[in-house]
Amino acid sequence: MTGVGLGASMIQSTSLFGRAITVEEALTPVDVKLKKQMADIALNAARSKGATYADVRIGRYLNQVIATREAQVQNVGNSESYGLGVRVIANGSWGFAATDNLSNESIAKAAEAAVAIAKGNSKLMTEPVQLAPQKGYGEVSWKTPIEINGFEVPIKDKVALLLNVNSEAMKGGAKYVNSNLFMINEQKYFASTDGSYIDQDIHRIWPTFTVTKIDSAGGKFETRNALSAPMGMGYEYLVPKDSEKIKGGLVTMYKKRYDILEDVREAAVHVEEKLKAKPVVPGKYDLVLDPSHLFLTIHESVGHTTELDRVLGYEANYAGTSFLTLDKWESKKFNFGSKQVNIIADKTEQGSLGAVGYDDEGVKCGKWDIIKDGILVNYQTIRDQAHIIGLKESQGCCYADSWNSIQFQRMPNVSLAPGATPLSAADMVKNVEKGIYMFGRNSYSIDQQRYNFQFSGQLAYEIKEGKIVGMFKDASYQSNTQEFWNSCVQTCDKDDYRLGGTFSDGKGQPGQASAVSHGSATSRFNGVNVINTGRKLG
Repeated sequence: MTGVGLGASMIQSTSLFGRAITVEEALTPVDVKLKKQMADIALNAARSKGATYADVRIGRYLNQVIATREAQVQNVGNSESYGLGVRVIANGSWGFAATDNLSNESIAKAAEAAVAIAKGNSKLMTEPVQLAPQKGYGEVSWKTPIEINGFEVPIKDKVALLLNVNSEAMKGGAKYVNSNLFMINEQKYFASTDGSYIDQDIHRIWPTFTVTKIDSAGGKFETRNALSAPMGMGYEYLVPKDSEKIKGGLVTMYKKRYDILEDVREAAVHVEEKLKAKPVVPGKYDLVLDPSHLFLTIHESVGHTTELDRVLGYEANYAGTSFLTLDKWESKKFNFGSKQVNIIADKTEQGSLGAVGYDDEGVKCGKWDIIKDGILVNYQTIRDQAHIIGLKESQGCCYADSWNSIQFQRMPNVSLAPGATPLSAADMVKNVEKGIYMFGRNSYSIDQQRYNFQFSGQLAYEIKEGKIVGMFKDASYQSNTQEFWNSCVQTCDKDDYRLGGTFSDGKGQPGQASAVSHGSATSRFNGVNVINTGRKLG
């Protein structure tokens, strides 16, 4: 498993990892002065036992899940997980401990345990931790810039919206439909012996659905999932706005506002088309890939590939390492992709899932180039990795999914920059002789070096002599990372740029989940191998 596919299943079970609470409890914040007092207790206790560095994360994680199917409400859940984690360096080694008992005595004991663990670990280390310098910021705060706090919207209104979605699907001939709304609020407080006291309030939202139709004569069925994106926004994401739509083509696409009712009506039509679609003929095609599809290819073949811990082999058990070894970066000329390919890491992009002010090591977040004009120029790093590639400071890529998880290197938002020349998706299609236009994520696989892969979409349309002539089914493309990105010949401009992403990208042992976005505009890849994944039975 490569991680991103765990998303929905992990979110739906979040209540298993926290206590059930009322909506009113979720809206009651924890006093920042109290969090500072708790942090100072931990920092002082760690230093008194010999820690040369310590940081504290106090986390309150709120989750709301609403799940419906046809005319029924299947689940409404509110949960909270609240506690404190202490990470230290002692005798040159890391140690970590956590507690959900937030008494002064318990906090001090957790800090002392972290130091004891570090000293025990130091007996096995081959070299001491080398931590990049980081200035302290004093008392600062950051909040996701939201317009509507989704936790304040009445449950009955959100349930009514989802049931309306289901009703529209059934009117459109759906046999089955389920719809869901996931909301997350991370209230995170970070303090360190560097002198930072950072309070952050992070919001994320993901509305989604699946529509299913059945061909009763043949017994076949087809589905279409929502073409929404999980976003780092408030409930305003579900307030439609025409200026945030891209219309006029086969599929209405959405930027930073989502019309779920419009999308489900179109989905019912698309599923009917899929039932009647002709099988794809295997061969070479020029691919036109919508951002609702391309985000996953970016995630798997670029995002995970440029994580420095994978490159170094530190991360191997969960979905492998990376073919982008240090010698390729050191050469300063490794051809990752065509000159059209500019990949940017960005922890600050508004509306993205990965947008925060500071990472879980107290590093102020920013943006940087990973691939520049097709050449590998950088990776993703944290404080104890920075020196390995000659950086004087961390890039702010450290994250933990809970107060009781130790923070480690996680992916920032990794995106394909839009083209500089004005170009729409419609104009791109006009110049394709033999191609396929794909929307939405579907099945995928990638090898343990992040090199050979296969991806398919929710929707695949045949392009013939510059025109869309119908829908294909069972279409999947195969390539390798370097070959694929070198086949990129065009990218639409910023007006077509959109975000996709995942709430729960899995990594590590024990596994942790993080939220990350990947932006792009519609892009063209020439001469890609397409296979037919359908099976004939009997």
